[in-house]
Amino acid sequence: MELRHLRYFVAVAELLHFGQAAERLHMAQPPLSQQIRALEAEIAVELLARTTRNVSLTPAGAVFYDDAQRILKSVDEAVDRVKRFGDGQLGGLRVGFTGSASYRQLPEFVRIVKAEMPGVSLDIHTEMLTPEQEQALANSELDIAFLRPPTRTPGISSRLVGREPLVLIVSAQHRLSRRESVSMAELRDEGFIMYPAGSGSVVNDAVVHACLEAGFVVRREHEATKTSTVLSLVAGGLGVALVPDSVRSFRLDGVAFVAVDDAPMIDLALAWRENDPLPLLARLLEVLASSNVFLSNHSIGETA
Repeated sequence: MELRHLRYFVAVAELLHFGQAAERLHMAQPPLSQQIRALEAEIAVELLARTTRNVSLTPAGAVFYDDAQRILKSVDEAVDRVKRFGDGQLGGLRVGFTGSASYRQLPEFVRIVKAEMPGVSLDIHTEMLTPEQEQALANSELDIAFLRPPTRTPGISSRLVGREPLVLIVSAQHRLSRRESVSMAELRDEGFIMYPAGSGSVVNDAVVHACLEAGFVVRREHEATKTSTVLSLVAGGLGVALVPDSVRSFRLDGVAFVAVDDAPMIDLALAWRENDPLPLLARLLEVLASSNVFLSNHSIGETA
């Protein structure tokens, strides 16, 4: 039995007229009658009662009609789904975010995808350091990642989506909490809360370099793997921290944000596997570009 036989039968069952059904199916009436006879012979059941004046469904035909409709509907829906998947309109994306990008860029990203790609489901992973995200991309555990460049893993493409300064966070009781801005040199005697040494954190590297530029070596007071934990330790008065400006979007009692006049800028990029055949990824990049998410038309590391 072929799907076309079901479509032929459903057309006749709906119209109860071979001539009209043949017209709908864009075929001649005799071949249609022959196909229905062949279908009945194959299943050894009479589906249609025929007289010289009319056609009607047999009791068995009525049962078969309901099943045939359901089967054809399921097939049509399957075809529609696969076409939408091929067009990048349907499917799931696994997305990684650094801790600091979780506060400002994550909500913006979700709003864009929800509005422009409603058939897409998101599996979001937050508080991931850049090396961890790179490895997850390479292992096909993530499809895209919001991370801090540069990337060091071969086979990964990226585009810049943000550039922001590092800002100082201190406890509300800290001597600098009421200042509008400070200089790096004023942090010489402070104990810092940082991401773990050896974690490959790009923020860590920027902080260490900024302190060296200001003439001192950073003093690690405590380490935390998550940005939210860094904020909590600062709120408790266990040290200060330099974090990307987007962390301001996270509100926590007992924490003050202070601008740093000579703070370095730090980048945020969207990264994905090179030559990834996933149609959804290509569609996503088009949507993000049209939504002006990218800061330039060039991948990181390219020249204008």
